Amino acid sequence: MSSAPAPTPPTPSEPGPFMSLHTALVLLIAVVIGLIVGGLSFLSGTPAAGAVLAGLISTGGSVPVLRTLIG
Repeated sequence: MSSAPAPTPPTPSEPGPFMSLHTALVLLIAVVIGLIVGGLSFLSGTPAAGAVLAGLISTGGSVPVLRTLIG
């Protein structure tokens, strides 16, 4: 009695990167912009909390713009 060889299970493919290069570049530039805006706000006499808020707002606001510009 001959039997056919058992099928071999498929080998798992290697997972892709956690984050694409485009996403990493956009987020990195957005953080740099936020740090610059926050630092300049603080140096101009804004209280620290206001400077942090300005940096966060500029970081979040620059992400969609950078996403369309860097393509």
